[in-house]
Amino acid sequence: MAELAALEDPRAREVNERHGDDHGVNLSKLRAVAKRLKTQPELARELWATGDTAARLLALLICRPKAFGRDELDAMLREARTPKVHDWFVNYVMKKSAHSEELRAAWLADHDPVVASAGWALTSERVAKQPDGLDLTKLLDVIEADMKDAPERLQWAMNTCLATIGIRHAEYRARAVEIGERLEVLKDYPTPPGCTSPFAPTWIGEMVRRQQNIEEP
Repeated sequence: MAELAALEDPRAREVNERHGDDHGVNLSKLRAVAKRLKTQPELARELWATGDTAARLLALLICRPKAFGRDELDAMLREARTPKVHDWFVNYVMKKSAHSEELRAAWLADHDPVVASAGWALTSERVAKQPDGLDLTKLLDVIEADMKDAPERLQWAMNTCLATIGIRHAEYRARAVEIGERLEVLKDYPTPPGCTSPFAPTWIGEMVRRQQNIEEP
């Protein structure tokens, strides 16, 4: 904790706080600490228990994802207050957990929109890598009905799922693009030069174009 405190940078905190993250540690420096510590499950649990955002980010880098039980994972998600902790927890822990599918289904139906957003993030992963058993038509129905008025983090996760369906599954592409065009979610999102817009029709079109360029001889 003392080492993390010494890495505190006011400029980094200012940037992070604009995104809802209450820490001031440069993430490259945080990763360097994690690389030195290597995997330490018990230390990870102690760091998580502090409630400190930087400590929790470090915990997620040095933990053993498969060491966490189902109820422990559910509690951790609900405790993950900030966007970066939430995102790293889903990507670095949940996607490697044996409880991923069970919790994906449970979180998808949760009344807490932030918890539900984790369910949608895990669903996007399945849409891309293990779509068998998913009802993509039903997912599109829910997105079409609920995404427009969803809270920001849930809306973003649903939009990612919409784009992933359109990118990965050609038979659903036209409908995914049509939903995106009609709902106009993230249509005006400021996108830096050289980056792809998160507006689903643009995102789908760009990724499909890139894939076609790779496949051409």
